[in-house]
Amino acid sequence: MPRFARKDNNNMECIDMDKCFNPVVMAGGVGSRLWPLSRASFPKQYQVLVDNPEGLTMLQQTFARLGELSLGTSQVICNQDHRFLAAEQMKALSIKSDLVLEPVGRNTAPAVIIAALRLISSGNDEPMLVLSADHAIADEAAFRAALLTAHEFALNSQLVTLGIKATFACTGYGYIRCGEALALSLTKGTGYSVDQFVEKPSVQVAEQYLASQEYLWNSGMFVMRPSVLIAEAQQHCAALLHCCEAAVASSVKDLDFIRLPEQQFGACEDISLDYAIMEHTQRAVVVPIDCGWSDVGDLNALWQTNAQDVQGNVCQGDTIIHESSNCFVKSTSRLVAALGVEGLAIVETKDAVLVAPLEQAQQVKELVSKLKGREELANQREVYRPWGSYDSVDSGPNYQVKRISVNPGARLSLQRHQYRAEHWVVVEGVAKVHVDGVDHVLHANDSIYIPKGAVHCLANETDLPLHLVEVQSGSYLGEDDIERLDDVYGRC
Repeated sequence: MPRFARKDNNNMECIDMDKCFNPVVMAGGVGSRLWPLSRASFPKQYQVLVDNPEGLTMLQQTFARLGELSLGTSQVICNQDHRFLAAEQMKALSIKSDLVLEPVGRNTAPAVIIAALRLISSGNDEPMLVLSADHAIADEAAFRAALLTAHEFALNSQLVTLGIKATFACTGYGYIRCGEALALSLTKGTGYSVDQFVEKPSVQVAEQYLASQEYLWNSGMFVMRPSVLIAEAQQHCAALLHCCEAAVASSVKDLDFIRLPEQQFGACEDISLDYAIMEHTQRAVVVPIDCGWSDVGDLNALWQTNAQDVQGNVCQGDTIIHESSNCFVKSTSRLVAALGVEGLAIVETKDAVLVAPLEQAQQVKELVSKLKGREELANQREVYRPWGSYDSVDSGPNYQVKRISVNPGARLSLQRHQYRAEHWVVVEGVAKVHVDGVDHVLHANDSIYIPKGAVHCLANETDLPLHLVEVQSGSYLGEDDIERLDDVYGRC
């Protein structure tokens, strides 16, 4: 039976880890306060932002830190535009998970209720473990110990939220006021009844909360039985429950994905689980946890989460700094140099640079609101597809140059273009190219011309990556000039 060591009153004891959890991972956010790193097309949860030896993305770390906990049915709730990112990252860890696709964003309550309904329909009423895909946790053993305590409360028909021990007067988090202490017999853990959920306070109020030691940060992580959650939803948000039931009933299987219908899911209220149920239920319990948690909600949090040098700097990528302290400096494509600065976030991507005081990191979202209408708001220059990625390296009137990378064993759709021709040059790897019924095999330095209107397909049938340069020419070069005739990823 899997076990792990937990420190309790300065003694080490082994705790059984055979209690079953059904992970429900929320992966639908955008992370706009982390712009330009996080954008709608490539949000923070799918990136490696927090240093770790394995080089795991935040989504992958969410599953990896569960360790040897016994897991039942896993569900990842994500935006339909990110379905292949999520699928590839789960595949890389050999994790079998239901990928439930949201056609529109509707906050956490509809997603969690739908996850519960799906579990109940399959006869599974083991506690759900509701997690966000973009959190960082330093002490994973303490985290798992708290989950075992929460599991026991959940089996007693409680709706459990994890509350983080506050370490400073933070105004960026919600708070939970602890009520009566509640002891458990099996895990010897402690929880508290919930007296109050409090929204993000002012600095003065946050300082009062910290001094009182009666408040915990609201982590947005939950443990609860599906049947108990649905019963509470029936009592406190029946209309929302009805919409969720309709969405589940009309959901369809598409390849390895579960698609929620836009009409039924779009009718769901945009509301958090806290507002919809947790603030109203009499079954709310909070389990305190001190595990080095961060929601990595802004660049200041990202600076605090990663290891700092002796000057308090976090440097990632090609960077050189001198006579500088307490800075977060990240480069993704070129050298970034900083001299004589303090307390700054300096973030470089291929198409944007942000410079801001770390203490004003929360205001990045306000800056992002001024980018409306610009390509840099939602999209990175490098765009990820289920077969690999492309980087638009140059463009001008009637031409565009892309660097294309195709994963081993992957292929693009069989397609044609009405307005553009393409010229491909293989840089590395072996490409199998189909053009108007004729197959070609291209090696490094080989090239091929794809006339306008030609039916064509590109594949990498080897075990090594394929890299090529594509030059497009024509009167219109938009991505919507793609007529897919056949596609292994179901995008026709």
